[in-house]
Amino acid sequence: MSPHTTHAWTPESWQQRPAAQQPTYPDAALLQQSLEQLATLPPLVTSWEVNSLRQQIARAQVGECFVLQGGDCAESFDDCRPEIIANRLKVLLQMSLVMVHGLRQRIVRIGRFAGQYAKPRSADIETRDGVSLPSYRGDLVNAPAFTEAARVPDPRRMIEGHARSAMTINFVRGLIDGGFADLHHPEYWDLEWVQHSPLAADYQRMVDTLGDSVRFMETLAGQPVGELSRVDFFTSHEALLLWYEQAHTRQVPRAPGWYNLATHFPWIGMRTAEIGGAHVEYCRGIRNPMGVKVGPKMTADWVSDLCRILNPDNEAGRLTLIHRMGSDNIGDHLPRLIEAVHRAGHRVLWVCDPMHGNTESTPSGLKTRPFERIMSEVEQAFAIHKACGSRLGGVHLELTGEDVTECTGGARNLSHADLERAYRSTVDPRLNYEQALEMAMKIARVAG
Repeated sequence: MSPHTTHAWTPESWQQRPAAQQPTYPDAALLQQSLEQLATLPPLVTSWEVNSLRQQIARAQVGECFVLQGGDCAESFDDCRPEIIANRLKVLLQMSLVMVHGLRQRIVRIGRFAGQYAKPRSADIETRDGVSLPSYRGDLVNAPAFTEAARVPDPRRMIEGHARSAMTINFVRGLIDGGFADLHHPEYWDLEWVQHSPLAADYQRMVDTLGDSVRFMETLAGQPVGELSRVDFFTSHEALLLWYEQAHTRQVPRAPGWYNLATHFPWIGMRTAEIGGAHVEYCRGIRNPMGVKVGPKMTADWVSDLCRILNPDNEAGRLTLIHRMGSDNIGDHLPRLIEAVHRAGHRVLWVCDPMHGNTESTPSGLKTRPFERIMSEVEQAFAIHKACGSRLGGVHLELTGEDVTECTGGARNLSHADLERAYRSTVDPRLNYEQALEMAMKIARVAG
């Protein structure tokens, strides 16, 4: 029996486990002071929103919905600006419209924002020109500038991260409640690029036939047309910095258990998914629906154990497995994991992350992801699940609503040389607005 199932859980019990990817704070007193302050601040989400998402994921598990999870690889405090937040929301709404039109299903929208401020790194130390400093671990931990002062982990950044997340969530909620996401008026969501894009005609045809899509959604939802002026939108981030997650873990009146009220949907990254590790220990005790990234090096027993530990009661909507294999590896490794999970009877939602397994470096040293390999992994994922008697229930994409050039290929066939024009990511390359919409169109055709 796993040690995870033989001892009582508390929000602090992760501290008794090996904790990967955590910064070393030089001032223990300041860390404690920051955590105490953070624990007194209002929550960022509510327990009933969390429960609503779990119900929607349960529906996706049986094929009634499709999950679109997308957003920045790592948010920055400087990008907490209205135009960036609005553009990020717009492109996700556009993608969901395309998917509704093509898949004829409701779309569960989960943004990778309002908390995606911490990132795992391959090494604790970064060395440049003989100078070694702590690695940049996201704005929640330290700053990206390569200076000694910037790279010192500062626990006060968790307070700032809470504030920036609150501002982001508040603005998104205000836009949605104000009719920004009205499904009767998708023209409100247009970004300036649409009229100049090679995809403009296809997108416009979908907008012009929105009446049919809305009527179909109303049939699925069983509600009058007026209520479709508002859509549900949920937040997510990797539950990486466990001090931050612990401080947001609360009990609520008239509901059993503990909720992480920093986000609706936390996930465990592949680097922190060890069975005996602190991240699995922390996540097993919260009531949120959650994801786990699984990759080609993970064994069938490992994945089955994660399912058993994180969802011991086999609850519907509780657990999502996000596979990130790479287009060259998915055919060799995904089938055995699907078979193992199915054989054990675990109830999970399968989601494809086609980004992380397809990262490569250009001759100049920039990290990029070829659009064609990203799309290939998605296409293979749909086919593999179908062949295994399973169902792919969602996609997990790193993208932005900005005019960046970070991934090659796509409708404009961006080359390595094009990347220099607008490469802005401090961590991983993202699909730009046009590539993201093209991805949605292709997914709709493959799965429709």
